[in-house]
Amino acid sequence: MPTLPPRKPTFVYDVGEEPDPRFSLANERTFLAWVRTALAMLAGAVALHSLQLPATSWLRGVVVVLLLVVGAACTVLAYVRWARVERAMRLRQPLPHFSLGWLLTAAVVLVAVLLAFTLTL
Repeated sequence: MPTLPPRKPTFVYDVGEEPDPRFSLANERTFLAWVRTALAMLAGAVALHSLQLPATSWLRGVVVVLLLVVGAACTVLAYVRWARVERAMRLRQPLPHFSLGWLLTAAVVLVAVLLAFTLTL
C-alpha cells in the first residue's frame, strides 16, 4: 500500500488520535455551511451594488462594504473554528466556545437597521 502524504494543516492533524470519521465529516459540513453563509453575504453585497440600492450612495457603500467585510471575516473565522474543533476532538478536549454566531448576528442586525433607515428616507 502506498504511503500517503501528511495531511495539512499539521497543527491540527499531527496531534492526538483520529476521531470517529462521522464527527470530522460533521465538522467539515459545518465549515461549508458557514462558507455558504459568507457567499450569500457577498452575493447580497454584489446585488445591492449592481441594483444601486439603497438609492443613497454613501449608505449603499457602507452596507456593501459591511457585507463584504463580514463575508470575508465569516470565511476566515469558519476555518479557524473548523481547525479548533478538529484539534479538540483529536485531543479529546471540550469543544471550543461558539464565537462566530455573534459576529453574524451583529452584522445582519446592523445591515437590517441601515436598510430600514434608508427605506424611511
